[in-house]
Amino acid sequence: MTAHDASSNASRLRSLLRQMLLIRRFEEKAAEVYTQGKIMGFLHLYIGEEAIAVGAMTALEPEDNVVSTYREHGHALARGISPGAIMAEMYGKANGCSGGRGGSMHLFDANRRFFGGYAIVGGGLPIAAGLALADKMQNRNTVTACFFGDGAVAEGVFHETLNLASLWQLPVLFLCENNLYAMGTHLARHQAQVDLARKAESYQLPAVSVDGMDVLAVEAAVRRAVGQIRKGEGPIFLEARTYRFRAHSMYDAELYRGKDEVELWKQRDPLAAFQSHLLKEGIMVDRDVHAMEQEIAAEVANAVAEAEAGPWEAVADLYKHVHTPVAP
Repeated sequence: MTAHDASSNASRLRSLLRQMLLIRRFEEKAAEVYTQGKIMGFLHLYIGEEAIAVGAMTALEPEDNVVSTYREHGHALARGISPGAIMAEMYGKANGCSGGRGGSMHLFDANRRFFGGYAIVGGGLPIAAGLALADKMQNRNTVTACFFGDGAVAEGVFHETLNLASLWQLPVLFLCENNLYAMGTHLARHQAQVDLARKAESYQLPAVSVDGMDVLAVEAAVRRAVGQIRKGEGPIFLEARTYRFRAHSMYDAELYRGKDEVELWKQRDPLAAFQSHLLKEGIMVDRDVHAMEQEIAAEVANAVAEAEAGPWEAVADLYKHVHTPVAP
């Protein structure tokens, strides 16, 4: 490896850490302003799962499509949507990425080819298949990355979508973020077959499981998968095994799992592990991490300020995008 290559790789690794730290600090701030009553409705935090979003988005191209879930703040940030636009959306402000109409669970940015944010479990799966079908019919060499949780495998639409995607050889990466709990139900309590890759294999899809707490492992797995998909080899199922450190949502009393279990998983914190790796390898030193944290703190503070200062939607626009008046 040349000095230039080494420097480029070091820069890439620092970028991965920065993105994960941004997601973590953004989510922590979102929880804070939520408790102040500034964000209404539901709020599902991505804390603990940051390595998946960052690793996956790094391996995708700008022209690829991304379909997400209701726990999508991390995906949106890693995809490049500005923290201010996301925070404003959660505030319900008109300068939000969905015009203040979607809120936390319905982030959208067509320019980034980020097509939701879906509040219904498994709701994004058929959307992803439709996007991939359109790309295939128009001979575009793009991939649609569809994120969903382990709870979605219990939905009929999961099986219907994987079946059609396999039959039609659609360019979709089905990326299951298996954090073990569908809301408050452990995987083993709602699935007779807990090896999720085997479910995908039943539809003749190549299926791989990866450590979702390791950003480099996720990046490598996604890069391999999208490479195969771009070659016309059809859809692939990738299970990223992870864990959320916070409750399912801000309303969740979290009575279904013990604190010992959570603390055990926190020992595998993807941020702490990756940061330690970079420090050990000499890619960063403590002052670099401190400077990065300060930059991110300012970025998150600016996002809150942008949301606070943002305008509410005009009453005159109440019916905009809802219906089109019929001329008499």
